[in-house]
Amino acid sequence: MPAGLEEFYSQELDWGSCAKLATSDDLKFYRSASLQCADLTVPLSYDDPTGATVTLKVLRKPATETAQRIGSVITNPGGPGGSGVENAGVIGAYGVAADLNKKFDLVGFDPRGVGSSVPEIRCQTDAERDAAREFVARTRTQAEVDQANAVSKQFALGCATLTGAEQGVNGAEFLANVGTANVAKDLDMLRAVLGDERLTYIGWSYGTAIGTAYAEQFPDNVRAMILDGAIDPNADPVAENVAQTAGFQQAFDDYSQWCSDQESCPLGTDPAKATANFQTLVRPLLDKPLPLADGRVLSFGDAVTGTNEAMYAASQWESLSSALTDLANGNGAALMGIADSYDGRDDKGHYSNLLDAFVAIGCIDGSRTVPADQVDELATKLAEAAPYQATGDPPRGVLDPCAFWPATPAEAGSLTQPSGLPRVLVISTTHDPATPYEAGVKLAETLGAALLTVDGTNHTAYLGGSKCANTIGTTYLTTLDLPADDTTCQ
Repeated sequence: MPAGLEEFYSQELDWGSCAKLATSDDLKFYRSASLQCADLTVPLSYDDPTGATVTLKVLRKPATETAQRIGSVITNPGGPGGSGVENAGVIGAYGVAADLNKKFDLVGFDPRGVGSSVPEIRCQTDAERDAAREFVARTRTQAEVDQANAVSKQFALGCATLTGAEQGVNGAEFLANVGTANVAKDLDMLRAVLGDERLTYIGWSYGTAIGTAYAEQFPDNVRAMILDGAIDPNADPVAENVAQTAGFQQAFDDYSQWCSDQESCPLGTDPAKATANFQTLVRPLLDKPLPLADGRVLSFGDAVTGTNEAMYAASQWESLSSALTDLANGNGAALMGIADSYDGRDDKGHYSNLLDAFVAIGCIDGSRTVPADQVDELATKLAEAAPYQATGDPPRGVLDPCAFWPATPAEAGSLTQPSGLPRVLVISTTHDPATPYEAGVKLAETLGAALLTVDGTNHTAYLGGSKCANTIGTTYLTTLDLPADDTTCQ
């Protein structure tokens, strides 16, 4: 174990019921007697392990065939900001990973600042988030650009003010330590505390960044990894942003083609006109948001967010079509509901901190950092990459909250294949909207990993809609047998 961390690595987890996390009907699975929860203590700063600490929530579902148990498999669903506890709880309680669970304890943890871990990253109150969703950044005049930049700055200041406030923690100091490099260190500590000599890990989306950082820092401690929906660690942040945005347009085009083949499609029967028809439907919301029965309004931003959410999986396309049909008839409730799901808003009006953490971790990792002299150029490229999302305003200089961040981001580096890393498995989907296929190809090349291609329009594949990927992935994690090169799941 790393020197100076003996006390942390030797701690014992006090496993108990997860029922306290069942704060709504959507979270009732936490009441399952098969799930166990505990708290892991990690140092806030690994440069000062005798200083302040952070409490990470951990969940496990023990292996069902104890005599054949191999160890633990730790998961992370992505984000950044996604709850690993909730992810492992869902796949455990509902049997999504029943075959894997026979020989492995299913384990999830909430990274520092995320979900049920303490302190939590928090940038806005629930009321502030509701109000912020009504605001759409416009760029027709310098005054509008200045207003949008002021909103970004206020968000950043809110992160420093609200984060850790209940615990008396300095928000800026905490935000400086939520980066992925530290999460990878936390993951190694969790591996050891669970009693595993080497790590077995599944990371989806941003979870692949955690896995990659772990592979870089602790290559000799890796047993097996599935990195699904990959982030290329060597990608330029600007190019990566444009590629992801183009991925959403590709998914939208796939949806449009599917929609045009249905009995009725709110975007018409010609897929080539779907983007223009969508814009005709949602752009009026820029000037006149649609009032909803609960007192809120559906803004242009909410309409695009709801549509983006449906691009993550083809299984949501039917619901999107229904919601867009309602919108055309003057009812925005269904589309707002899909947007609420993306934003983490429950039926009581409370927001999870997923999107707060998404921004904060991206800022400190440097993955959202755009040089000031490239802001206008990026805005132009984004508008061209996904015209269905565009406001139609001149693409110019709105700054990301990271431009006003109260902590210094990590310096960008380059990754080469870590010495001592066993061959792991990267899964990449051809029309993945959020993590483009080529990013998976590049990550596999960088790590010397096997690449499994999944043909489809979906964000990630393992333990999702691909039975082929499920079989290959579970076989690999259990036996360490990797698929042949150039294997594709249809």
